[in-house]
Amino acid sequence: MPTEPPPNDCPLGECLSLIGGTWTPNIIWYLGDGPRRFSDLKRVITGISSKVLTTRLRKLERDGTVLRKVEPTSPPTVTYELTEHGRELRPVIDAIVEVGQNLKAAREARLDAGKVQFADESSVG
Repeated sequence: MPTEPPPNDCPLGECLSLIGGTWTPNIIWYLGDGPRRFSDLKRVITGISSKVLTTRLRKLERDGTVLRKVEPTSPPTVTYELTEHGRELRPVIDAIVEVGQNLKAAREARLDAGKVQFADESSVG
């Protein structure tokens, strides 16, 4: 019996729309440790451009996932942190990381087993 498709207002789709997209999980991951400045995020998220980081942070702010705080210093200090809603996503990101590590280890084990098998086959004959 085929599985029915999820309803149009599927909660899975809602969650994935928040964490989907390149770099968004990374931003949530790093903000999970506490507030960070833009330059801190840019430094730790290797490969992200300033333009993309700005775009992702603005989207996360609009979605209610990230809070942007401006402190009245000279020049103004801007920090980003997860909202309560954003902190709810951190276990999801942690789970994805754990599964990713397991998949990577399994792939490496298959590759290593293939090398062993290939080496055994090449020595025959």
